[in-house]
Amino acid sequence: MRKRVLMTACLGLLIAIIGVLTLQYGSRTALALRSVEAQSTVEEYNPEPAIAENGFSVAVLIDGRPVPEYAARGRSYFEALENAEYELRIHNSLGARVAVALSVDGLNTIDARHTSAWEAHKWVIEPYGTISVRGWQMSSENARRFYFTTERDSYAAKLGQATNLGVISAVFFRERKPFVILPVTPGPPRRSDKNDQTSAPAPSSAGESSARAESGRDRARQKTVPYPPLDDESAATGIGRSVRNDVQWIRMDLDSRPAGEITIRYEYRAALVRLGILPRDYQQSDVLDRRERAKGFEPRYCPVP
Repeated sequence: MRKRVLMTACLGLLIAIIGVLTLQYGSRTALALRSVEAQSTVEEYNPEPAIAENGFSVAVLIDGRPVPEYAARGRSYFEALENAEYELRIHNSLGARVAVALSVDGLNTIDARHTSAWEAHKWVIEPYGTISVRGWQMSSENARRFYFTTERDSYAAKLGQATNLGVISAVFFRERKPFVILPVTPGPPRRSDKNDQTSAPAPSSAGESSARAESGRDRARQKTVPYPPLDDESAATGIGRSVRNDVQWIRMDLDSRPAGEITIRYEYRAALVRLGILPRDYQQSDVLDRRERAKGFEPRYCPVP
């Protein structure tokens, strides 16, 4: 009788351990950056034209106003204005806290690294909250403003990482809610299967190995495929003046599955016209305008000289 009770108790403990492993699969305790100003922006959000997906939105602001956005070729574009400073306003319309991996020109806006979205340091957005990211975060107190410039003058070119210019990307991850393990009522004894106990972590390791292999192939392709040289005609983001931006680090338990992803492309007007996104301007000079209005006849007699 005592052996049967002991076996039942051990089985219950084993089921509880397997349950904990299952609940923790796909989660991660990660460091995320929270803006001190973000706590006061929950009720200040004013809906504006922005690119949205799954309850998240990203708006590009110049002089405090959102720029027009154009949907084409299966993505969103906006016109960059040379030397203009801009900021990114990111809104979370969900009732849960999220962390967003935000990159500009392929560089993380927090540490200027080029990684996967899952491995990137992230910004924290409170439930129904909004944050404004105005530049590259240089310390816990200061940032350097985003501004539009040429590829040669871009921050990415200065760091030698000018492969992904002209793109802004935001990937959102939801915070996992704490799970409560309820007492488990032991069932009838059954034969344990070792394969079941070791199967849970397998997809994670397989996914990580395949991701590493794919990133390795990408790096190999980048080394072998010649990349067009930088020019002074295409838009990119520079590192501008220093501004105050107080932040603090916190730990978050995140779901590894992205809750949403937004990608925006930007170009100067001439490039948007060449891509067929904006109409071509047909401005006529004064001489051509005069010649276009020329007439062969007038409904009158010949004048007296």
